Amino acid sequence: MKAIEIRRKYLDYFKKHGHSVIPSAPLIPENDPSVLFTTAGMQPLVPYLLGEKHPEGKRLTDYQKCVRTNDIDEVGDNRHLTYFEMLGNWSLGDYFKDESIAMSFEFLTKELGIPVEKLSVTCFAGDEDCPRDEVAANAWKKAGIPEDHIYYYGKDDNWWIAGEEGPCGPDTEMFYDTGKPACGPDCQPSCDCGKYVEIWNNVFMEYFKDENGYRKLEQKNVDTGLGLERMTMLLQGKETPFDTELFSPVMDKLKELQKIDNIESRRIIAEHLRSSMMIIADGGRPSNLDRGYVLRRLIRRMIRHMNKLQIDLDSLKELIDIYVRDLGEMYPELVKNRETIEQVIIEEKDKFVKTLSNGEREFQKAIGKLEGTNVIPGEIVFRLYDTYGFPPEVTKELAFENGYEIDMDSFNELFKKHQEKSRAGSEQKFKGGLAETTEETIKYHTATHLLNAAIKKVIGKDAHQRGSNITVDRMRFDFNCDHKLTPEEKQEIEDLVNKWIKEGLPVIKEEMKKEDAIKSGAECMFIEKYPDIVTVYTIGDVSKELCGGPHVKNTSELGRFKIKKEESSSSGVRRIKAVLIDE
Repeated sequence: MKAIEIRRKYLDYFKKHGHSVIPSAPLIPENDPSVLFTTAGMQPLVPYLLGEKHPEGKRLTDYQKCVRTNDIDEVGDNRHLTYFEMLGNWSLGDYFKDESIAMSFEFLTKELGIPVEKLSVTCFAGDEDCPRDEVAANAWKKAGIPEDHIYYYGKDDNWWIAGEEGPCGPDTEMFYDTGKPACGPDCQPSCDCGKYVEIWNNVFMEYFKDENGYRKLEQKNVDTGLGLERMTMLLQGKETPFDTELFSPVMDKLKELQKIDNIESRRIIAEHLRSSMMIIADGGRPSNLDRGYVLRRLIRRMIRHMNKLQIDLDSLKELIDIYVRDLGEMYPELVKNRETIEQVIIEEKDKFVKTLSNGEREFQKAIGKLEGTNVIPGEIVFRLYDTYGFPPEVTKELAFENGYEIDMDSFNELFKKHQEKSRAGSEQKFKGGLAETTEETIKYHTATHLLNAAIKKVIGKDAHQRGSNITVDRMRFDFNCDHKLTPEEKQEIEDLVNKWIKEGLPVIKEEMKKEDAIKSGAECMFIEKYPDIVTVYTIGDVSKELCGGPHVKNTSELGRFKIKKEESSSSGVRRIKAVLIDE
């Protein structure tokens, strides 16, 4: 069964069970402070999980495009992916454990045809905070899962919470038995031996955690996630996702083009190219900051491995064409943005070729300063990598050609610390999630609408939002603009926003058909990603935008707006950093 068939079956099944099919949110989050990219299906639904009414009702389903960056350096093995698709269904205060589990079981066994004996499930074991989840376990037994295929684990395995505080609850996970031999008599889903593969996770948000402990939520939600690439691999009996139709045509072409054989490098190229194309199609551009840096890193790591396989870099166009051809039905945005995707990747490739040239020059300077040794310290190798983007494997090759060895142990130690620091930063970005919607972030969210309107008045109506990031302390707003703002332009923008704040403009929320919103002049990013029924926020006669919210009721609640910095974000995109000051 192909990936696109699995997706269709999933959406059709839940539509048949009363769920509204909503579109995938773009990979570039709009006004979400918790992550660089959309990392899960629940992320765009945060306001509705917290109690806002969704215009499509209480039962929702979708496929969500996701990018997770914690394990970029692990890509190349047989399972890690940066970009992936998550299928999900949600209950916003409607059905709960029994119906959720019954539907999951029926979909897996009836729609996908997985034999019951291939399935095992895990439930929360209970602790001093919350009881053992016998409700979920009994629901599985009723559905048809044998008792000896039901396992209980603690909070590390079967409990979900975003951050330290907020909505949370037990989850139940479904595992597929690959048929591989057990690693021992105690082999079970918690093992990493490869016999069991997690395929689906149903989260039951029934508690709220704060400094006083856990309490029951008034609105109980269900949030589920099923990985499409992994399910495709299992149903096709493949060893890795790279053996499925999602990657295999590009993998085959790389094998044809390579002069040196290396399966890990082929996987890295295939995965990073697909991820980069998806990010660019949703508005991402390479830069030295945040998500732009992640995209740059993906493209450059891909180029390094093309060089490693001695593949002509001009082949990139051919590889891009293969993905557009084979994935265009699943992701029409690849077809629509094909020229932009190629342009961005080729430009970044050309820049990196120059970087490699600069790195070689720095390498020669570094070894010229070495005295009495033929071993290049790991600090030099790491500096070339971290500062100049110069790959350690290239440093190693150059060292050999010049009669040197390199201290890989010290480099690996420095690199490990670098990874841990990066991973901690990524985790901190994610930390918060649902708990990140605070009074302050709501104010900043509303202020972005005023800033967007002010920029259009000062710079021109063709200036559009290209992204934003909000925390409790500040806002960051990206917009297309072909020049650095003058001091006069910045002051005019700031004055306009403060004028509208002082006027105490009402913030009106309306729900309407998408086509009616467009006719009314409402603006938004990625209009095609919105459902048929949308939420429009109008601020006086100043601003009208499609947005998920939440917002303040009146601009007078915002305080004073102050621009702290204006800078380049990427080519043709400027960035404003601003704060709200209580008065």
